[in-house]
Amino acid sequence: MAQRRVTLTFLGAAGTVTGSKYLLTVGPEDGGGQGERRILVDAGVFQGEKQWRLRNWEEFPVDPATISDVVLTHAHNDHVGYLPALVRQGFGGPVRATEGTRRLAEIVLRDAGKLQEEAAEEARRGGWSKHEDPQPLYDVQDVEETLPLFETVQFDEDVDLGDGLVARWTRAGHILGSASVRLAVGGTSVLFSGDLGRHDHPLLKARGTPPASDFVVCESTYGDREHPEPEVEHGPMADAVSRTLARGGLVVIPAFAVDRTQLVLKVLVDLMRSGRIPEVPVVVDSPMALKALDVYRDESLGELRDDVDTDDFTGMPELIEASTSRESRALNRRFDPMIIVASSGMVEGGRVLHHLARLLPDVRNTVILTGYQAAGTRGRSIEEGARSVKINGHYIRVRAEVVRDEEFSVHGDASDLLDWLRDLGREPETVFVTHGEQDVARHFAGRIAEELDWTAVVPRYGEVVSLVPGAAHPKDRPPDPAG
Repeated sequence: MAQRRVTLTFLGAAGTVTGSKYLLTVGPEDGGGQGERRILVDAGVFQGEKQWRLRNWEEFPVDPATISDVVLTHAHNDHVGYLPALVRQGFGGPVRATEGTRRLAEIVLRDAGKLQEEAAEEARRGGWSKHEDPQPLYDVQDVEETLPLFETVQFDEDVDLGDGLVARWTRAGHILGSASVRLAVGGTSVLFSGDLGRHDHPLLKARGTPPASDFVVCESTYGDREHPEPEVEHGPMADAVSRTLARGGLVVIPAFAVDRTQLVLKVLVDLMRSGRIPEVPVVVDSPMALKALDVYRDESLGELRDDVDTDDFTGMPELIEASTSRESRALNRRFDPMIIVASSGMVEGGRVLHHLARLLPDVRNTVILTGYQAAGTRGRSIEEGARSVKINGHYIRVRAEVVRDEEFSVHGDASDLLDWLRDLGREPETVFVTHGEQDVARHFAGRIAEELDWTAVVPRYGEVVSLVPGAAHPKDRPPDPAG
């Protein structure tokens, strides 16, 4: 039987951190040109710099109706947020994911559809769009047509996708439901890391070790850095909260609704219990985060660590859940010391914007950034010391204190990623380093080559590679008889 042709096309998270999309194309078993299979691994939207965000609106490189399946690593928007756009353009196949990912993706996508509609309407009313009739990338109806396509899978079980394709999901320890996905077909295998967590997630069960594969696609978000040592864990947050409250200010923490908000709450509970910060009201101002919190509270999913219960991230003296717009706006009339946790984590949308518009100009207040801020986002601008940021068409002066606490990241650092690769058990043909800013990805590829002596490359956006197993590595090839 002829070797099946298998190619991989990098349609996102190549040259940038967001927009994860990898297209695996598998030729027919007879080696002919008919009946090829297309599987899309992740379907994320691009975020951050305009040059990447504009790609969300470009025609998809292949007809979405010809994609047979989508397999998902986890539920963050830059991995699932393009799904309704695919459906709008004709995709109708199964979307396979773990139960935790399915539950969270439902929340993420419904919120994204609503925000898409609201952004288009605000641009229409405000007149700041260059289009006469701004349209959303997709709408709520597209989301509702997407959700029935989900099919759930179990961790660490082989799933037969048909046509000789077998998939396997292994815990990635990043967010609830997150996984690395291995696809095997036609004598070759490729492993997609997804976003990898650190060795120990504060709330969730630890990541697992997937089976070795011929090819590996590995993320590199934090591939150029190491996280702080545990003994200084959350020192920046504890100090910033204490001094802000002492001067009568308010603390606002932009946080992703999924996983990051839950981690922030756990740390605040720990800091209050230990007396490192005063006991003040903590507000979760995000309907999406509150819905995600309910998923994290569902112990039937079996995702929480054995030594964690829900009280560890909700058991504070006064937890205010602002689920409605009215409850959110009412916070603008409060000036008593409090901590407001609101999405989005990179300050690109959501209720955090109206809190920042009010709080940024006052030197008594503090903004605590709790994770990676992609290039081109408001969060990155604030992090880098911008004197003003544009919010809903208006420039807002930045006079509040800005603090960064990197310990909230549940992305593995460079050592975590290298350990994950080592644990795979054997050297792959190639490691494709993705999901990182260009310099970071190159740096991490260099570390793989230097420390593991493996072939590691940084693919370009749109690049197509052939996944042919068994190609000899240069160091394994016999000497050339010709000298």
